[in-house]
Amino acid sequence: QVQLVESGGGLVQPGGSLRLSCAASGTIFSINPMAWYRQAPGKQRELVAAISSGSTNYADSVKGRFTISRDNAQNTVYLQMNSLKPEDTAVYYCYVRTIRTYWGQGTQVTVTS
Repeated sequence: QVQLVESGGGLVQPGGSLRLSCAASGTIFSINPMAWYRQAPGKQRELVAAISSGSTNYADSVKGRFTISRDNAQNTVYLQMNSLKPEDTAVYYCYVRTIRTYWGQGTQVTVTS
């Protein structure tokens, strides 16, 4: 059983930065994909960034602005978000896949002036 706890969301002005963290309890290996998804009001949940065995991939909308990283010793995945835009406003969810998938409870990110 794996539990995911996210933190780091909040309110920020356009152009600002936030760093999200997701701490996983249970057994996670570097080969297990971890990712960040987001869901804006009235929209489907979408992949933001993923990392597995050191390889990363990003949604086109966040490339060059967001960076996903991972501390395998701490079972923690991070999402550094820079140059935030109002359209980045969403609930951000942490995800990990082992023999099943797990989701965090979500953390709200609001980008507004």
